[in-house]
Amino acid sequence: MDSEAKAIAAARPLVVGIGGTIGGISSTERALRIALDAACAEGFDTRMFGGADMARLPLYDPKATARTVEEQEFVATVRQASAIIIASPGYHGSISGVVKNALDLLEETARDADRPYLADMPVGLIATAYGWQATGSTIAALRSIVHALRGWPTPFAAAINTQVTKFDADGGASDPAVVEQLRLIGRQVARFAPLAQSHA
Repeated sequence: MDSEAKAIAAARPLVVGIGGTIGGISSTERALRIALDAACAEGFDTRMFGGADMARLPLYDPKATARTVEEQEFVATVRQASAIIIASPGYHGSISGVVKNALDLLEETARDADRPYLADMPVGLIATAYGWQATGSTIAALRSIVHALRGWPTPFAAAINTQVTKFDADGGASDPAVVEQLRLIGRQVARFAPLAQSHA
């Protein structure tokens, strides 16, 4: 690869995915991967912080005087992002603790001069739950959190009932319409990211 090609590759914007559950690859993580792959197809680099990554983040302590290597990597990666996709299972009507803990860590960006929190960033949202009721309340919780972090939730959010839709290890799902919904989220964050950058 020549120097010009390397420069072009290095300039590819980044979409960061945050989501999953502790204890192995989950439906939430597989859904997030489909959305990230769609953003990748639009010319974006992607980085996913799945359940295993989030499990390595200690409970957020706002008074801590130092951050672990894992915490530093997470915050640094989000700072580089042009867009975010957040995927959470619905636990008791809201988002999971590990996803909330990861988002709480973004308090480290509160005093960033260029972009505090998720200011002006497009944020795609995915909720998975064993039933429809929890998907709606989880999406609502995610939208509220993204607004508090000054981000822009994209117009479409995917609510997935895992009682009906099953994901496979090959990157697919039993319902093609769900796959298309997840791809739409990836395309939307990719489409809106340049708009956010132009107003930065």
